[in-house]
Amino acid sequence: MPTISKFLISCAAVAVFCVGCKSTAANGGQSAPSGSAAGTSAAAGAGGGANAPLVRSRLAPSQVGTVPAGLHCHMGGNGPTTYVPDRSCTPGAVQDAVTQSNIDSTICTTGYTTKIRPAASATDKIKHALYTAYGVPDSTKSELDHLVSLELGGSNDTTNLWPEPGSLPNPKDTVENALHKAVCAHKVTLAAAQQAIATNWTTALAVTGAGK
Repeated sequence: MPTISKFLISCAAVAVFCVGCKSTAANGGQSAPSGSAAGTSAAAGAGGGANAPLVRSRLAPSQVGTVPAGLHCHMGGNGPTTYVPDRSCTPGAVQDAVTQSNIDSTICTTGYTTKIRPAASATDKIKHALYTAYGVPDSTKSELDHLVSLELGGSNDTTNLWPEPGSLPNPKDTVENALHKAVCAHKVTLAAAQQAIATNWTTALAVTGAGK
């Protein structure tokens, strides 16, 4: 009997350990960047690496969070049609208040983005820090872009903001509009659109089928 008891205790210990491992794997094995809303958020989606769960942020519309000191990011791509942010710096973040069940009363209503877009005074405070982190001169023709756009339930968290070089409007805007139209027509789920554009906006339409 003592032997059996020791065996059962050992199994229980292994089970507890594995539960902890599963939790880490579900979050890509990494903690969220400092200054994000991850400390008060729950992850959405599944997978790791390029498909790591998006942070569900509870930041108020007027807030943008902070940029971690000493942040160094590397932009991918070689032009406006292929530029993508560094996912270790800009993994993407979405608003906790926007869900599939309420899109018709939130992102799919006229004037929604105007209501939740932060004031320039708020974004100007972190814009220089993000441009410096990405090595993009402030004078570069560009925009401080939401990786997951506001019209797709994107957050103003700094983990969802990056300097996107190029003239305005830029190629990514067309992708955002097409995904928004598909989501509001209930042809593509909100989660699928958010994950696709966060993973790689250049392939998001093909991945979701919204470009057909």
